[in-house]
Amino acid sequence: MPEPTKKDDTPNGQPEESVAPESSDAPPLPEITLEVSPPPEPVAEWKEPVETEGKNPEGTEFEPQAVVAKEPGPIGAGSDQPQPGGLGVKEQTVSGNSAVKDEGLCSAPTADKEDDAAANTPSPTPPTEDVNSLKKLSIELPNDSVSVPAMGRKDSVWSLGEGQAPEDLDKPIDTPPLSTLLIEKPQTGSVAVGGDITFVAKVEAKDLLRKPTVKWFKGKWMDLASKTGKHLQLKETFDRFTKIHTFEMHIIKAKENYAGNYRCEVNYKDKFDSCSFDLDVKEASQGSQNIDIRSAFKRSSEGQDDAGELDFSGLLKHREPKQEEVPEVDVWEILKTARPDEYEKIAFTYGITDLRGLLRRLKRTKKEEKKSEAFAKKLEPAYQVDKGSKIRLVVDLTDPTVELKWYKNGQEIRPTPKYIFEHKGTQRIMVINNCTLNDDAAYSVAAGDEKCTTELFVKELPVKITKQIEPVKTTVNERIELECEVSEEGAQVKWMKNGVEVPTGVRSRYRVKCEGTKHYLVIDDATKEDTGVYSIMATGGTSEARVQVDLKPLKILQDLQDVTVMLGQPLKLHCEIYPGNVPGRWYRNGQLIQPNDRISILHRAKNHRLEIETTSLHDSGDYTFVPEGYSQSLSAKIHIIDPPRVHLESLNFPDNMVTIVAGNKLRLEIPISGEPAPRVVWMKGERVILDSGHRVRAETYGDQTSLTIEVTEREDTGNYKIVLQNEAGEATATIKVKVVDIPDPPDAPLVPVIGGDWCSMTWEPPLYDGGSSILGYFVERKKKQSSRWMRLNFDLIKEASFEPKKMIEGVPYEVRVFAVNAIGVSKPSEPSKAFVPLAVTSEPTMLVVDDVTDTTVTMKWRPPDTIGAAGLDGYRVEYCIEGSDEWIVSNNELTEKTRYTITGLPPMSKILVRVTAFNAAGPSTPRTIQHSILVKEVIEPPKIRIPRHLKQTYTRKVGEAVNLVVPFLGKPRPKVGWLKDGKPIEPTHVSIRNTDCDSIIFIRKAERSHSGKYEMTVQVENHVDTAIIDIQIVDLPGPPQAVKIEEVWGENVALDWSPPKDNGNAPIMGYTIQKADKKTMEWYTCIEHYHRTCITITELVVGNEYFFRIYSENMCGLSECATQTKDSALIVKEGLQMKSPEYIDHDFKEAPKFTQPLINTFAIAGYNATLNCSIRANPRPKVMWMKNKITIIDDPRYRMFSNQGVCTLEIRKPNPYDGGLYACKAINDLGEAQVECRLEVKGGFTFFELMQRGVPLHLIDKYMNETKTVEPEK
Repeated sequence: MPEPTKKDDTPNGQPEESVAPESSDAPPLPEITLEVSPPPEPVAEWKEPVETEGKNPEGTEFEPQAVVAKEPGPIGAGSDQPQPGGLGVKEQTVSGNSAVKDEGLCSAPTADKEDDAAANTPSPTPPTEDVNSLKKLSIELPNDSVSVPAMGRKDSVWSLGEGQAPEDLDKPIDTPPLSTLLIEKPQTGSVAVGGDITFVAKVEAKDLLRKPTVKWFKGKWMDLASKTGKHLQLKETFDRFTKIHTFEMHIIKAKENYAGNYRCEVNYKDKFDSCSFDLDVKEASQGSQNIDIRSAFKRSSEGQDDAGELDFSGLLKHREPKQEEVPEVDVWEILKTARPDEYEKIAFTYGITDLRGLLRRLKRTKKEEKKSEAFAKKLEPAYQVDKGSKIRLVVDLTDPTVELKWYKNGQEIRPTPKYIFEHKGTQRIMVINNCTLNDDAAYSVAAGDEKCTTELFVKELPVKITKQIEPVKTTVNERIELECEVSEEGAQVKWMKNGVEVPTGVRSRYRVKCEGTKHYLVIDDATKEDTGVYSIMATGGTSEARVQVDLKPLKILQDLQDVTVMLGQPLKLHCEIYPGNVPGRWYRNGQLIQPNDRISILHRAKNHRLEIETTSLHDSGDYTFVPEGYSQSLSAKIHIIDPPRVHLESLNFPDNMVTIVAGNKLRLEIPISGEPAPRVVWMKGERVILDSGHRVRAETYGDQTSLTIEVTEREDTGNYKIVLQNEAGEATATIKVKVVDIPDPPDAPLVPVIGGDWCSMTWEPPLYDGGSSILGYFVERKKKQSSRWMRLNFDLIKEASFEPKKMIEGVPYEVRVFAVNAIGVSKPSEPSKAFVPLAVTSEPTMLVVDDVTDTTVTMKWRPPDTIGAAGLDGYRVEYCIEGSDEWIVSNNELTEKTRYTITGLPPMSKILVRVTAFNAAGPSTPRTIQHSILVKEVIEPPKIRIPRHLKQTYTRKVGEAVNLVVPFLGKPRPKVGWLKDGKPIEPTHVSIRNTDCDSIIFIRKAERSHSGKYEMTVQVENHVDTAIIDIQIVDLPGPPQAVKIEEVWGENVALDWSPPKDNGNAPIMGYTIQKADKKTMEWYTCIEHYHRTCITITELVVGNEYFFRIYSENMCGLSECATQTKDSALIVKEGLQMKSPEYIDHDFKEAPKFTQPLINTFAIAGYNATLNCSIRANPRPKVMWMKNKITIIDDPRYRMFSNQGVCTLEIRKPNPYDGGLYACKAINDLGEAQVECRLEVKGGFTFFELMQRGVPLHLIDKYMNETKTVEPEK
C-alpha cells in the first residue's frame, strides 16, 4: 500500500534565501539507514508526493522519510492547497511488459508557494537487492542539509502493512515491474551565477511508432515548457541512423534561484519513465537582511526582467521590459520596527505590490522558533492518500511515558479496526485503514499541553466508462433506451444531447435510471425531434452515439393476396390501408380497370374491393391497387388453372401400408398427373422431404414421383403425405410406413405419494412400442446432486407402478424408467420431478378473525413454524356451524395466501373455523379458532375525506378535463349520491363512478355550464355524511363595450369604455389598448394589463389620424376580438387648421395571377430540390402546394417560403417516390389561380437501403425492374 507524501519546510541541501546558510565547516553527517517493510501488494503506478506548507522546528533540519509515492492529479498553482513535495525511496526493476515503477529520494521544495527561490537536493538511486531480502537504502546527505541537532536522531522504522507487527518486516514482496525508455539520463550538475549549463536526455526509438512525449519540471509541479525564454531553452533532435531522440534543456545566465531539484518525464502510450537531477548554482548567498525587499517582491506589469526574484506572477506575463529603480532605503529595518497596521502604508510608499508575499516573508523573518519539549518529531503539515488505501501518521516523543491522544476535527479517536495505534520505542503511530472521503479531515495529536496538527487529503479515482452507448435507429412513437456501464456503482454521470445537458425533471420526456454500474436514458414516446447525438459524461471519459428517428410510411393493414381461381369461378380482391379516406385505382397488367356489369369496384372507409362475377382466361395477370397521393402500391397475381391427381391404385399394398425392418432400404414409385405439371412435395408430418437429402430424399421424374430411404430407422415410421400442387389446385395422398425397432422411452414418471423414506411412482407406457409388445420395465434412481444412477430391480416389472424404499429423509431424489421389448431396451425416460421424502408440516399459527359481514367471515393466519424441505403447497379452510359436527370445506382448491374469506354463511349464525396446511407429504394438523364467530356485520358510519385542493374552489379552463377522486369511509358499502346546485346530475354531461372507498367525477371537456356547487352524499343505513365541492369553469372574456373617444387635445386622446358583458366566468384582470394610423392600419400596443375603464393616450404624432381598439383580459387570457372606436382621432397642430382635400383612393385589388409559372425539374436523389414561381394579387392570397392533387400539410420533408410574391417549395433529400405532379394554388377574395410542373428524381436507393426503409419486397422488385428498363432507354 503506498505511503503518503511527506514534506519538510526547508529544501534538502540548500537553505531558503531569507535564512543564512549553515557554516561550511560543519561536521560531516553519518549515513542514515532506512528499513522499509514490503507492502502487501505491488504499487501499480508512480505517485508524486504532496507538498505542504509549514515550518521545520529546527530551521534547516531535514529528516528523510521512506515512502512509496503514487502520482496524484495536479494541484493548481497559486492556491492555498498544500503543494507537492516530500521525500521518497526509488527502486527500479524490470518485469515483463509492465510500466515503470519508481520509489526514490526527492527533496522537499520551499514552504511558501509564493517563493520560488528554494531548490531540492540530489536524489541518488539505491542499488536493487533481492526481493526476498529486507530493503535497506543508504542516503548520503550533504553537510549543509541537516543541522547538528538532527545528527543524533534515531533511524525510522515504518510499517507499510495493514497493522503488521515489526517481526513481519522480513517477509518477501513482489517487486513491481519497470519500463525503461531513457537510455541516457540527465546528470546532476553545478554552474556559477551567470553561467550556462545543458542537461541531455536520450530515448531509443527502435520499438516506438511515434515520437515520445518529454516534459521538464522544476520541483514537482512547475512545467518548464511554459517558462522558455532568454534564460531557458528546450531543444529536441532525432538521428535517423541511430534511431535516437535527443532532448536538451539549456539554462542561460543562471541565477541563484535556479538551483534546486529538476525532473525529466518521458511518456509513450502506456509506458512511462522519469529521472530526477539537481542543479547547484555556486555563489556566496547573502543573508535575508541584505535582500532588497522592494526589488525582491516587486511585480512587473510586463512580466520581464524588472520582476523581483520572489515574484512568481511575473513569470506568467509577457510584456516589454521596464526600467528598475535602484532602492535607496532598507525597508526591512523599517518594517521590523513598524506596527502591523502600518505595513500596507509602507508597502504603498515604496512601490511593493505583492503585500501577501511580503507579510509571509516578514513573518518568517521575525518569528523565533521555539523548540518543542514534548515532540522530538511532529506530524507533517499535510498528507495525501488514495481512496481505499491506508495511511500512517507518526510522531516521535521526547518522553515515552507522556500520555498521547489523537483527534479528528476536534473529536477524540478511539482504537477501532479502522484506527489502529502502534508503539515503537518513542514513536507513536496511528494507522487509518481503507480511507474514504469521510477521512478527508484535520487530525491532531496532544501530548500533555502541547499539540501538533496535520491535514489529510483523500484522492478519489476517476470514473471510467466500461461499456459504450450503441447507436439507435427507430421510428416515431417507439421506445428508446440508451445503456451505458461505468466502472463504479453510484457514480455521478451527465447525459447530453447535441452537447446540451438533457433535462431530467418530473415533467421531462427523458427518464434516467441507474442499476448498479449501468446507467440508462429512456425516451418512452419518440418523436422526430429526438434525432441527434446523445452522450454520457463521467469524470474519467465520455461516450456518444447517434439516435435516428424516422417517420412511418403509409400503413398497409391488409395487403392484396395472390389468388388462384378455377375457370368460371368468382374472384374477389380485398385490401385495407390507413388512412381510410384515401381513394385509389385498380390496374391489370398496367391497364386501368373500369367497372362494368361483370366487374365491381367498392370503397368503404379503409376497405377497397375488386369483384369479378365470372372469371375468364383474360382475367389472369398482375393486379395492382395504387392509393392516390402515395408512391406505394399493392399488387397480386391471379391465375386460372386445372387441378392435379395422384394414382395410388397402381400400388399393391393393402391399406397403403408398407412394413420394413429397421436398417433396410425403402423405395416407393407412384404415378402422378396434372396440367400444368404439378409441384410435388413429400411430407412426414410437418417436415418436408427434399430431393437433396442424403438418407431420405424425394425425387420427381415426369409423370412419377419416388421416395427413397437408404437405411430405415424407427423414426421413419409414420404417415408420408404426397402433396401435388399446380396453378389449378392441389391433390394429396397418404402412405403408411411402419419400421420395427426398440420402443420409445416412457414419459417422465410421476411421484404422487411421498413418505418419510419411500415414495410411490407411476408412469405411462411408451407411445411407440417399436412394433413389438412391451415385456416390462427397469427402474433407476439417484440423488439430485449426484450423476450416478442406481438400478432398483433386476427382474422386469410388468405393471406401470413401483415403490422405491430405503431413501434418506430430507435428500432430494429423481427416478427414471426403461421400457423393454423383444428387440431390446429403450433409452431412459426423462427424470421425474425432484422430490424429498419428508413428513407433513406443522399446523398454521396465529389464526384470527380479520373481518365479518352478514354473510361472510374473513380469516387470516401465519405460516407454520416448521415447513421443511418439501415446501408448502397451500391451505384448506373449513368451517363448522355451532351445534353440528360436520366440517364444510370452503375452498375446493388450495389457497397460497394467508387470508381467506368464507362466503355464503347464514346471517346471525355462529361458526368455528379451522385451517390445514398441505405439502407434498399431505395435510398437517388443523389449527382451530378457540371461540365461535357470530356472522353479523359491524356498522361503520360514513366519513368523506375531501382532498386539500378540493376544499377551495376548483378552477379549470373550458375544454380541459376534470377528474376528481373523493375518498370516503364506511361499512357496509355506502350509497353515494351527487347533486349539482341541488339538482341531480345529468349522466350525459358528467360521468360518475363509485367504488367501495371512493367516488370519481369525470368531465372529458369542461364547459361553463359545468360550473357550480357539487354536493356529495354518502349514506350507510341511517348515517349520512355530505360534502360540497365548488367547481368553476372559466373561458376567455368578451370584448369591451362602447369604446369611444371622449376628447382630443394637443398630442393626447382620452378614451372611455364599459366592461364586457361576458367576463368568461372570471374577474376581469385588465385591458390591452392598441392604436393604428389610418394610413397603414397597422396596430401597435400602447399599454397592457390596464385596470381602469378610461385612459389618456399621449405622445401621438401631430398630423396623423388614429383609430383605437381594446381587448379585455382575465385569467384565461385576452378576448378573441377587440372593440374598435367608430370615429378616428386627428392630431392637429395647435393654432393651424388645414382642410385636407378629398381624394378618391385607387382600387389596387386584383385576382391572383402567376407572373412566373413553375417549370419541369429534374432532381438528384439525396440532394435538396426547390420549385419556384411568382404571383401578383391584392389582397394577399393564400398559397397552397399540392403533390398529385393532394395538399401538402405539415410534412417535415417539405418547406414552403413566400417573400415579395415569390413562392418557393423546398423538398428535403428527395427519393424516387417524391417524383410526380406538383402544383401551386393561390386564392383570395377575388379569385384563384394555379400552375403545375412535373418533378423527376434521378438516382435512387440500393436494394439494402429499400429493405432498411421497410419497403415491401414486391415493390422493391418492381422499382428495380423499372430502373433497369429506364437506363437503357436513356
